[in-house]
Amino acid sequence: MCTDGYPLSKGVATCALVTLLLTTAPADAAVYRYVDKHGQVHFTDQPEHSGYRKLVKTWKGWREPSYDVRQFRQNQKRFAPLIAEKAREYQLPDALLHAIVTAESAYDPDALSSAGAAGLMQLMPATARRFGVANRNNPRANVDGGTRYLKELLGMFDNDMQLALAAYNAGENAVIRNGNRIPPYPETRNYVRKVMDYYRRYTRKRPDAFGAAVTAGGPVR
Repeated sequence: MCTDGYPLSKGVATCALVTLLLTTAPADAAVYRYVDKHGQVHFTDQPEHSGYRKLVKTWKGWREPSYDVRQFRQNQKRFAPLIAEKAREYQLPDALLHAIVTAESAYDPDALSSAGAAGLMQLMPATARRFGVANRNNPRANVDGGTRYLKELLGMFDNDMQLALAAYNAGENAVIRNGNRIPPYPETRNYVRKVMDYYRRYTRKRPDAFGAAVTAGGPVR
């Protein structure tokens, strides 16, 4: 097994090849992910059985598509109390947390990006360590760490929501280097637009009434 936890089995990408597959695959190439009974993650471009799930490219790397409206709404309802609790604890709008979770993971607690971001709020390993999150796939720990990070970013950028979101996506140093402006990265600007759109829509409607509208057009990207 490689140090990243990806087994070196036949037909499955090695550690180096995982990175190659996820970062250099042509637009029409497909990459698949499978988690076995031991919790080990396998990547391949040639799935050997139906347990593999196709990944799609997003502004934060790759993640599994959210075509299943029922699953989206079930998870949204499942995690709504947790999101509301953390919003109250850190004095943030729960609509904002719902918007970030929607954009980051579509409420999939096992979401994983090629850059290494994981969980509901897609925490990077360094961010998780910074906020004491030992298990990024634990929904409570993930949402707590992500919310604390967002709270810190809002304080850092004088409660400018768009700058905080840009920093959540690209890192606070990227925002600072660009003169406390949204960095000129297309994926970051797209991310900020999407989250702000979700935030406005969640503000107008209860999250559990919004799930169908979010997923009606296909996967959340």
